[in-house]
Amino acid sequence: QVQLVESGGGLAQTGGSLRLSCAASGPTFPYYIMAWFRQTPGKEREFVSGIIQDSGRTAYVDSVKDRFTISKDNAQNTMNLQMNNLKPEDTAVYYCAADPLVRRDIATTTGEYRYWGQGTQVTVSS
Repeated sequence: QVQLVESGGGLAQTGGSLRLSCAASGPTFPYYIMAWFRQTPGKEREFVSGIIQDSGRTAYVDSVKDRFTISKDNAQNTMNLQMNNLKPEDTAVYYCAADPLVRRDIATTTGEYRYWGQGTQVTVSS
């Protein structure tokens, strides 16, 4: 019943743009926080950006600040990540995550998120 489904991944050129979307559904929606993580082979899953559902407060990992923008559409139960000025190091599988627990700070570790999507591949060529 709880589902997070990512879409919008694909191939982009360096300097190009992609827009990722996460559609959330289930009995616990809306969640307190929704976030994007990314992972490459041999690396830990990395926090990219998060957004608090009620307040709209956001956070970004330093490497994507001023390039990525997270947003939400409560009416459509969706979260988006607009990725501009893409770089090859942005190549990864991007995962949507959500959690209902109210926290003082935006959670940045995988263990702090209860629900996960299947992931969508983003590939940025040189």
